[in-house]
Formats: sequence, structure tokens, C-alpha cells
Amino acid sequence: MSPLTEGLRALRLNWLSENHDEFLAGCKKGKMSPEQVLDRLVELELVEKTRRGTERRVKSAKLGTFKHISEFDWAWPKKIDRDSLESALKGDFIEHCRNIILAGAQGLGKTMIAKNIGHNAAINGKSTIFTSTSDMILNLKKEKSKLNLDRAFKKYVAPDLLIMDELGYLSYDCQAADLIFEVINRRYETGSIVISTNLAFKDWNTIFPSASCLTAMIDRLTHHAEVLKIEGDSFRLRESMEK
Repeated sequence: MSPLTEGLRALRLNWLSENHDEFLAGCKKGKMSPEQVLDRLVELELVEKTRRGTERRVKSAKLGTFKHISEFDWAWPKKIDRDSLESALKGDFIEHCRNIILAGAQGLGKTMIAKNIGHNAAINGKSTIFTSTSDMILNLKKEKSKLNLDRAFKKYVAPDLLIMDELGYLSYDCQAADLIFEVINRRYETGSIVISTNLAFKDWNTIFPSASCLTAMIDRLTHHAEVLKIEGDSFRLRESMEK
């Protein structure tokens, strides 16, 4: 690595550090004035900074693999509010710290929609974290000291958008319910949550049997929220039958 490249990287001029030879050659060929050179350099570095920031946010979101929303078959569900879901995909609700509840039986694309909401949010400059509800609980439960638990909470409280997937497929003890409530409570009116669930709120007592915080949890979660229900038969079952 040349001293020039090292210096440019130290200054965090990432694009120029990798393309300085071509950039200088282009400037000479175009007979650009010093002011034009600086203007072009700033433009290219800002583009590179934006690209790297987007790449970093998408990676940090932990979305894994997923199908793009363009592959979603809107005609398959028997009931779906496409306009509201497409509005959620734009991410405007994040600016107002509102929540989205994706409710419906398994196999109807709730996770796919949630991941696309998260991906769009990351592209549009919002810090995002995607997690299954069970993984979040396991990560919080393993912390034994109050200091480490507070640090673990920050992982789920700090981002602009938290996506909690698959709430309702497993039941949890009172400790798990308290941990979920603490996450929701700390994010209340300060950050948005997207939750996918296969159960109506009236049935959440089967997820959190005997949890004293259940009413308060649902109250805070739904106070500034839109519940988007999807009804119909499983996409996966349809694909299996077709095969």
C-alpha cells in the first residue's frame, strides 16, 4: 500500500483511496479547475459514504435471506389491507414512533413483509434490528448481572426500528414476559416496533400464562399502533401442494 493510499484511508477518504489514479487522470483529461476537482471529489465521497452507511445498516439489521416484496402474491390471501401494508413498507410510521402489528396464521408472509419493512428502513437511513422473539428472550435471559442486562437491553432499545418475529408460536414464563415488557416499555413513544404474531390479543394469555404485566404490555404496544390482519391459507402449503 502506497503512502498516499494510507494517508487517504487515515482521512477516511475511502473512495479516493481506492480510485485516486483514475480520478487524477480524469481530472487532467477534463482540464478541471481546482474548484471543479474539489466539487467532484466531495460529490464522489458523499456517494461512497452513503453507500457504505446503507451497507452497514443492512448488515447490522440481521435480516438474513428473504424474498423481495415484489414476489409477494397479493391475490392469494383472502383478506389483506394492501394499501396499509404498502404504507408500512415506506416506513413513515417510524418517524412518529408508531408500531405495526402483523397478525395472521402461519405461512401468510408476515415474516417476509416484516423483513422488507426492515430492509427499506435500513436503506432509508434508519437503524434496524430483526430478531425472533425467542432469540431475544434467550439473549436477555443469559445475562446474570444488572449491568450486562442493561447493555443487552440497549441492543433492542437503541435502534429506530425493532422487529420481533414469531410471537405466539411458543409460550413463555413470567420472567420472559417481564423481559419483553421491559423492551416494549423502554421503546414506548421513543422507537417503533414491528411484531408478527399468529394470535389475537385476546389469546396472548396462552403465550404468557399468569404474567401480571400482560395487560400493560398490550396497552403500551397498541397505544400508537396499526394492527394489520392477514387471513387465508398458507403460501407454503400451496407451494407444497403444487410441487
